[in-house]
Amino acid sequence: MELVCIGNELLIGKIANTNAQWLAKRIMSLGLQVTRITVVGDNVQEIAAALRESLRRGPTFIITTGGLGPTFDDKTLEGVAAALNLDLDEDKEALKMIVERYKRYVAEGRMEKFELTPHRLKMARLPKGARPIYNPVGTAPGVLVEDEGTRLIMLPGVPQEMKAIFDESVAPLVRGVAGDLTFYEASIEVRGVPESELAPVIENVMHDNPYTYIKSHPKVSEQTPYLELHLSTTSKDANLARQSVTKTLAQISEIIQNKGGKIRPVEA
Repeated sequence: MELVCIGNELLIGKIANTNAQWLAKRIMSLGLQVTRITVVGDNVQEIAAALRESLRRGPTFIITTGGLGPTFDDKTLEGVAAALNLDLDEDKEALKMIVERYKRYVAEGRMEKFELTPHRLKMARLPKGARPIYNPVGTAPGVLVEDEGTRLIMLPGVPQEMKAIFDESVAPLVRGVAGDLTFYEASIEVRGVPESELAPVIENVMHDNPYTYIKSHPKVSEQTPYLELHLSTTSKDANLARQSVTKTLAQISEIIQNKGGKIRPVEA
């Protein structure tokens, strides 16, 4: 699974890439893993190049965020079409979704009247062979197109829309690939032991528990030791996943306390 996040606002630091963070965590909870996150600007050639590079690696899914709206700098669908050597065609189903959404806005008093302007029609022009994904929150549909075993899924950049489409329409696809895989995690806050001192401990504990991954996240400099340890595993057996993390957590917690460190659970 790879993510391609599109938008100049991400590259200039205007906004944080919270969409990628949310998607990575959500996808992991469903049993799959994000192996790469790429950020590109609102440029057709850059989008196409990033997608071609990703496709060469053959991931099961590529999810893009951003660039599906009506404005001049919404270039994602053009970039996808260029990457796949496809034409952009007006899709009747996508157009119907867009028209119904704007008519609802008028009925709710959010707009005085609705006109099917070229900018709004733009959101219904999809790569040939793609299908729209219903957007329960906003106007621009998500888009799904397949290429040689890879499903490319385009989601809006507006977080509420992205999350709604993912949970309603994309999560079931991810679960279908993940099957019975279950992700389990736990975190603890550690104070009083420098990360450099914990490094060999983490390696030894992971050697004893090869199915649990431990990642340290320093919060303050080593002059004032404070870090978070995140433990995680994936298994087809939910009980086994929980037992694996619990056993590993107990082992490393005991070692930390023997070194004079203090620990406390971190809420998810």
